[in-house]
This record gives sequence, structure tokens and C-alpha cells, in this order.
Amino acid sequence: MKSVQTKILAALLLTLTVTCWGQKRKIIIDQDAAGPAGTDQQSILLLIQSPQTEVLGITVVTGDQWLKAELAHTLRMLELIGRTDIPVVPGAEYPLVRRKEETELWEQRYGSVAWVGAWTPRLYHPADDLGDMPEGKPATKPSDEDAAHFLIRMVHKYPNEVTIYAGGPMTNIALAISIDPEFAGLVKELVFMGASLNPQTTDPEFVNTPRREFNLWFDPEAAHIMLSAPWKKIVCTPVDISVKTRMTSELIDRIKAGNSPAARYIAQYAHLHGQYNYLWDELAAAAWLDPSLITQKETRFMDIDLDKGYGYGDTITWTDRDKPKIDVRPVEIQVDLDLEKFYKLFVDLLTAPTPGK
Repeated sequence: MKSVQTKILAALLLTLTVTCWGQKRKIIIDQDAAGPAGTDQQSILLLIQSPQTEVLGITVVTGDQWLKAELAHTLRMLELIGRTDIPVVPGAEYPLVRRKEETELWEQRYGSVAWVGAWTPRLYHPADDLGDMPEGKPATKPSDEDAAHFLIRMVHKYPNEVTIYAGGPMTNIALAISIDPEFAGLVKELVFMGASLNPQTTDPEFVNTPRREFNLWFDPEAAHIMLSAPWKKIVCTPVDISVKTRMTSELIDRIKAGNSPAARYIAQYAHLHGQYNYLWDELAAAAWLDPSLITQKETRFMDIDLDKGYGYGDTITWTDRDKPKIDVRPVEIQVDLDLEKFYKLFVDLLTAPTPGK
């Protein structure tokens, strides 16, 4: 009886949430959509699976994989869940300034970087190759429009209504800002997974370099442009909170118990990423859907180290008391979460039926 009451209450709360918003919440997913499954595709799925959201499009940027591979994985995922109505828009194939060869020279001087995304030696393939596609190649095609102009067009079409969710490097967003000075001011809010302050972890990626985080490090100039823009609100899911999450075998089994297209997709391909990976982007997406998942947050002023030395690409933050004289923007930083509530939402959304168009 209690279980039935709980389900009824959850359904009522969801109805009230949608009613309070008056309409679905518009969002553009800007993502370095590596796949199949994994943190990038799983965060996209959470946002698509929510009955709260209207996903206007998925703009793709090179990051964890090359652009063309990410486009293919995203198109194929949408085919498998029956949501090919969502536009997939190609974005930047390279960072604004940083290049693979220069980064390799930088590593010779300052030490190797644990994760360099598409440039990671053990996974490297040319930009025009798709690499492994265990889920099969897509039959559908990406949009003919480019990501920056799609972003601009959508926020002009729906001024002050669109959330930009950024789960990869900030190149597409920086290009949109650079093309259209009005762009950031027309966005309702920017939500991004990125930055690292002082994560409490033994993970070798962060022990010696606690301020280095891939999404901001891969294209530091783009991250600086993004952080300097006049957004109404910026929300950040940093490494510090992300490392408190895990994609465990128990969590995968709970998803496997579902029979939705999304659950079947995760059940078939999640194992390719191993167990106990952090739910980096999924947490950023879920916390936007349900802000009550976050139990502690703080405001910092944030920028990126652009000097070409050891700290190039590292996250810099200040409090209001010690911020510099230059114009830096406040960022709402998530600090702690209700872990079990997050896992429940994660499983519930991935095992739910695919929402209609």
C-alpha cells in the first residue's frame, strides 16, 4: 500500500512541477557526445527522458571523442530510442587555440595529462574516422546548420526561455558569444559540468593537479570567453561533487531491470566503459531537472589560467572578498548532494518510457 501511495505522490509532484512551469522547459544540449553509452550519452538521455523538457537540439563539439564520431554516436542513440525528431547539430572540430602537437610539447615540459579526450594516445584515431561503432552506424544525418548559429537562432526565437546545458569543452558556446554579442544575455541560464577546485579524492588525475579539469582545460580560451559573458545565471557541477558519484554494477542492474529503449541501450553498452566511473555529466543534467538533489552550494567568481605555463587551462576561483579588479562573473557551484535521491532519479528516468515528440 505504501509503495502505491509513494508512486501516486511522485506522479502528483511531477504533474505539479510541469504545471508550475506552465510549459516544458526549453533546453539545448551542448555536448562532446562520446559513445555508445558513457557519461556524455547518458546525460543526453536523462534530459530527453524527462517529461519536463523540450530538447530543442543537441549541438556537438570535439572533446572526449572527435566531432564526427560523436555525431554518429548521438544520431544512432536517437535512432535506438525513437527520437530522431531532435536535431543533432555539428559544432567545432578543434579548440580555438590549443592543438594536439603543441600540447604534446607542453607535456614534455610539465608532465603528462591523464585525459586528453580525442587526443588520448591509446584511443587515438584520425578526426575523419568514426572509430568503433558497436551500436551500428546511423542512417540519419546531422543538421546542415552549424552549432554556433543554431544556438544563436534558438535563443533569438525563444528569448529568456532557453537553458544551455554544456557537458563538454566550451568552443561552440564561445563561438556563439563571439558572433553575437546579444547571445548570452538572451539565454535563461547556463548549466555546465566543468571546473575543479579541491576535490577530495585519491584519483591520480586530480591528486597533483586539483585545478585541472578536462572540459575547461581542452579549450581554455573558449572557457574564458564563456565565463566572461553576461549570463543571467551560471550553474557549475565541478569535479569536487562529481567524484562523489559512481556508475556501479548495482546501478547498472537496476537500469537493466527496465524495458525502455533507453534502459536497453544502457544495458547493452554501459559495460564498455567499465564500472565505478563517475557520473560527471549525468549529475549536472539531473540537478538541473531537480535542484533539490543539491544539498549544498556556494558562489565563487571563476576564470581560467591562460598563461602558457604549468597552469594553462586550470580553473581559477575567488570569493567576493578577494576577487581581482578585472570583471569576473559569479558562478553557483554545487558542493554536496543527496546521493540516493540522485541515483533514484537516474534509474527512474532511464527506465521510463520514451516521452513523445
